[in-house]
Amino acid sequence: MGKPPNLYAFSDTDELAQALRAFVLDAQHIAFERHNIFRVGVSGGSLPKVLAKALLEKTNGEGKLDFKKWEVFFADERAVPLDHEDSNYRLVKEELLDKIPAELGAPTVYPIDVKYLDDIQEMADQYEQTLVKCFAARDSVRVPMFDLLLLGCGPDGHTCSLFPNSPLLRETEAWVLPISDSPKPPPKRITLSLPVASHGIKIGFVATGGGKKEIMKQIFDTEEGHSLPCGLINTFAQDRVSWFVDYPAVEGVSFPSRRGNL
Repeated sequence: MGKPPNLYAFSDTDELAQALRAFVLDAQHIAFERHNIFRVGVSGGSLPKVLAKALLEKTNGEGKLDFKKWEVFFADERAVPLDHEDSNYRLVKEELLDKIPAELGAPTVYPIDVKYLDDIQEMADQYEQTLVKCFAARDSVRVPMFDLLLLGCGPDGHTCSLFPNSPLLRETEAWVLPISDSPKPPPKRITLSLPVASHGIKIGFVATGGGKKEIMKQIFDTEEGHSLPCGLINTFAQDRVSWFVDYPAVEGVSFPSRRGNL
């Protein structure tokens, strides 16, 4: 039996951001020791704003971020132009990438190829080829292993663009999957597959606010919650997963959380 995921709860987003920064710095350190590059997959939603607070605010602790050695990928993306309001690339760019001070360096960023907006299968295939080029030849690794995956949790338990009861959750071969009928708009997207999303060396979830407490109870305290996308990542990745939440998000959750520190 493996170890369960880590659930860290904080009184407010300032405290959460400090802990998230320490978590990212630790992942960066391990990655630099391993291969002198830091490969990070990020989601959209409310995550980029919290991430920017963690990484860019001067008050958030010691440790140096070396962004020029970062490679940033998208855990999921909407099939829209990169400047569209629904684009995760645009969100991450505006909240985080554009605000990185020059002296910290600029990461290498891998957005979708917008020439495939009308063919999401091809878009998914092309993004998978990007991962193949960056991580390893397709036949030498079963799935790419991100140094760090930073994910969100929807009120239905979805993460990336992997939704509850989706047949995509059963995919075992592909690294990147197309979606044409997302239950949440916009309908056309691509997403990392479950084997890739649960294979990171470190996986961090960020979930804040009282609106998350019911789904957090389900994910952590019920058998059914283990079959939700977030619950499946908890099950597969075990203690490689760390959740960063505020107190309102875990109100009533029985699963033990550590309060205020890593």
